Amino acid sequence: MALAGCPDSFLHHPYYQDKVEQTPRSQQDPAGPGLPVQSDRLANHQEDDVDLEALVNDMNASLESLYSACSMQSDTVPLLQNGQHARSQPRASGPPRSVQPQVSPRQRVQRSQPVHILAVRRLQEEDQQFRTSSLPAIPNPFPELCGPGSPPVLTPGSLPPSQAAAKQDVKVFSEDGTSKVVEILADMTARDLCQLLVYKSHCVDDNSWTLVEHHPHLGLERCLEDHELVVQVESTMASESKFLFRKNYAKYEFFKNPMNFFPEQMVTWCQQSNGSQTQLLQNFLNSSSCPEIQGFLHVKELGKKSWKKLYVCLRRSGLYCSTKGTSKEPRHLQLLADLEDSNIFSLIAGRKQYNAPTDHGLCIKPNKVRNETKELRLLCAEDEQTRTCWMTAFRLLKYGMLLYQNYRIPQQRKALLSPFSTPVRSVSENSLVAMDFSGQTGRVIENPAEAQSAALEEGHAWRKRSTRMNILGSQSPLHPSTLSTVIHRTQHWFHGRISREESHRIIKQQGLVDGLFLLRDSQSNPKAFVLTLCHHQKIKNFQILPCEDDGQTFFSLDDGNTKFSDLIQLVDFYQLNKGVLPCKLKHHCIRVAL
Repeated sequence: MALAGCPDSFLHHPYYQDKVEQTPRSQQDPAGPGLPVQSDRLANHQEDDVDLEALVNDMNASLESLYSACSMQSDTVPLLQNGQHARSQPRASGPPRSVQPQVSPRQRVQRSQPVHILAVRRLQEEDQQFRTSSLPAIPNPFPELCGPGSPPVLTPGSLPPSQAAAKQDVKVFSEDGTSKVVEILADMTARDLCQLLVYKSHCVDDNSWTLVEHHPHLGLERCLEDHELVVQVESTMASESKFLFRKNYAKYEFFKNPMNFFPEQMVTWCQQSNGSQTQLLQNFLNSSSCPEIQGFLHVKELGKKSWKKLYVCLRRSGLYCSTKGTSKEPRHLQLLADLEDSNIFSLIAGRKQYNAPTDHGLCIKPNKVRNETKELRLLCAEDEQTRTCWMTAFRLLKYGMLLYQNYRIPQQRKALLSPFSTPVRSVSENSLVAMDFSGQTGRVIENPAEAQSAALEEGHAWRKRSTRMNILGSQSPLHPSTLSTVIHRTQHWFHGRISREESHRIIKQQGLVDGLFLLRDSQSNPKAFVLTLCHHQKIKNFQILPCEDDGQTFFSLDDGNTKFSDLIQLVDFYQLNKGVLPCKLKHHCIRVAL
């Protein structure tokens, strides 16, 4: 059956070679002029990849006619497995005779049809992964992706880990106890998650939002750095721990006023320093410099309940304590904690949970610790400024330039904003100026004396307008005299009936920066209010008393010298003028519901 008209791809197919038998070969081409046409038509069928059934029928018909012609005119020449002619032995002398095998038509049909059908099925199974039989073959533009034994489709494990789109659900809580479950990517940072929560909660993005790692069973919490991966931090947290969404105005305040965070007596350098703010920050950010924070701290012994007051120094290599007074000789220094695989936390309730000597506690927690308190390095400072100095120095020595880059990113984005876009900052940080709208167009009042007289005139006009409305109409829920006593409850800076201790806790959580404030109801006087303000990392309270004038109720901070018809006017005034306050009102404490 191996003749000139038979397709080469069919003869060299391994399945056909296994099934082929010794067949006679003609000394001359027995094929008629119609056989090459059949071969060309077969080639066209293979190129066009047309109907499989029609292709098989054409091949069977051509091979049956070919076999009948061979059986009448050809001699027997056996074929080997590789399709080559076998070396024939010398034949007996005499005229050539044609040997005709006695094969019935039924045997020919059974012998020819299964061979071709099975061979085509084998080809179809091999090509099933590469192309569809109903479409023409398309060349592979990326042959390097397809090995000889692998399909061209990329498996999930073949992608690099950085390109894997792994997602995870994270639950975030707010200060009022509400929570929100957010689906995040594995490479999402704390800054990205905060911006996502700001967008979902419809808050103002003033770059002061932060994610807090809260451990209630350990009494610890810390603010995540903007570059930290949320999923990676969550993997080190226990089941009782959670994330909090909160404001923190003091996150990068030390870059603006470093001298307020690092007292001169607590900082030493290995080289001479001129003591300027720029030089102070450069020494911390430069990895080749050797800044050192030193001072006395109360240190809790590991595995014990007792505290000892020791002389401690913080270096790039770790936290050390001196075993002999204030000596810093290497033989007198003992390692307390390492900075590499640890993070610094603030104690929430140190006195109650750990019997701490002061309320200004801090803790260095190794990342491997989850629920155990034996490996926690607990420390206590004498005041809040000292604790802030230690915690800020720990962050700078651990992260260095990463903190400065986190601080610069919002400023660079702000510089790239279009001049027509709305500034992304809170209302309390906007630049407020006195305006005069008496003419056709408004103008800015630059003279302070004129601005003060305009404010007094506006107050008298408000008073006359309120008196006229009292005469004309009766009392109603929206009457100005009633509205002035409740309108402040719609503001974010008003926190209602909370205690003095709770207001101090909120101020500390959201950052001890100058101008941070909130207003609350007074506990001693039901008709009065209290302004809680932070200045120089100290919290002060100012009582707002109501006073009456011409039958109208006003509010004043300075015993009636400066009167305001409602608390909103009072807050707006002290955002422009500090008056009797130690500083102007700048940032307000806010709580959002997720």
